[in-house]
Amino acid sequence: MRADLAASYGEERLPRYTSYPTAPHFSPEIGAGAYARWLAELPAAASASLYLHVPFCREMCWYCGCHTQIVRRDGLIAAYLRTLRSEIAQVSETIGRRIKVEHIHFGGGTPTIMAPEAFAELMAAMRQSFFVLPSAEIAVEIDPRTLTSDMVEAMRLSGVNRASLGVQSFDPVVQRAINRVQSFEQTASVVDMLQHAGIKGINFDLIYGLPHQTVASCLDTVRRSLELGPDRFSVFGYAHVPAFKKHQRMINEAVLPDGLARHDQACAIANALKEAGYVQIGLDHFARPGDSMAVAFEQRTLRRNFQGYTTDQGEVLLGFGASAIGHLPQGYVQNEVQIGAYAQSIAAGHLATAKGYGLTDDDRLRADIIERIMCEFSADLGDICARHGAEAGAMLKSASRLKPLISDGVVKLDGARIAVAKDSRFLVRSVAAAFDAHLDPAKQLHSRAV
Repeated sequence: MRADLAASYGEERLPRYTSYPTAPHFSPEIGAGAYARWLAELPAAASASLYLHVPFCREMCWYCGCHTQIVRRDGLIAAYLRTLRSEIAQVSETIGRRIKVEHIHFGGGTPTIMAPEAFAELMAAMRQSFFVLPSAEIAVEIDPRTLTSDMVEAMRLSGVNRASLGVQSFDPVVQRAINRVQSFEQTASVVDMLQHAGIKGINFDLIYGLPHQTVASCLDTVRRSLELGPDRFSVFGYAHVPAFKKHQRMINEAVLPDGLARHDQACAIANALKEAGYVQIGLDHFARPGDSMAVAFEQRTLRRNFQGYTTDQGEVLLGFGASAIGHLPQGYVQNEVQIGAYAQSIAAGHLATAKGYGLTDDDRLRADIIERIMCEFSADLGDICARHGAEAGAMLKSASRLKPLISDGVVKLDGARIAVAKDSRFLVRSVAAAFDAHLDPAKQLHSRAV
């Protein structure tokens, strides 16, 4: 990475743009009443994706940025799942029909912390309230340290066809520094169980920029991961925000890699995966050629949502559980973050919406531009603006942050088409931020741009 670009952009705190506007701009002005109206207004032909948040873990990983809490008693989990099933029925009743579902994603936390029979009951509740298509992708995030064979069987019987395994790093020094000790053998055993159960879609999540991490340790993790043959990788830069996530204070900042080291690690991982035959997709995903995500990238139909890059083409994402975020044509909604407040709302017969955001025409225009930049490293402003009844020239004029990026060679402008230079794609978030009308860097708690 050029030193001048590192100095200019590397330390910026910027969103990952899994939505636009981003969650810090959600407001209590959008509450349960607005969400109920939006649900009732969904077109008859609409289909949806479902996200279910299970905010429990057995122990805290110190790098974690998720809304989760540590539980030892399974009774708390069972009570939460009863509330989750009630919310599912409540949302379906508000829509007024069994809407079609094409994608289901279980996140957390550790979704597989629940009992196998509870998972089966939850899937049955979703199938009762929604029309889950036979072709639906059903994905579950997994902590390989705690997955049991009984849960794998419950997943198989429930139609799960994709599993995302948290790996992060196989370096024992790094693992101890982040309080997540997970052997290669544990991970290999889980991959074997899943594949024997017919769950063939396997994703690995890796992280760079962790304490004590080096290029050598990153490459060793990639090498060992490749032995297990996942068809997708997600590779994220660690976001150190101890003011927002207090458990991150357990990480010694003195042993965190700087911006240049983080960039070297990201490039080393990317190059190793590409040499192994994986296609680089957007900022941080990799997939085998022929995988549906690789095909979507080639056909320019790739999308971006709160789970990152996705093949999901729908405009409706229904979020269930404490802190879950949903996206409808009218805007975004987020449930109560605290489990107690969430449960109280559902028990009282109310939707648990705590805040949200109603989209304006300008937001929709900028969201389209930002999504294309994040997915394709380019955007045809003339085409996008025309579809929204806007002028490309006016949009370019409003993007004042774009000028230095062009001057520095990060962005190439050809008429109304912008493209991120191939050697500067690691700064794609900086390019997307040029079109973010809500961005206030002084108030952001995001990860570094590099």
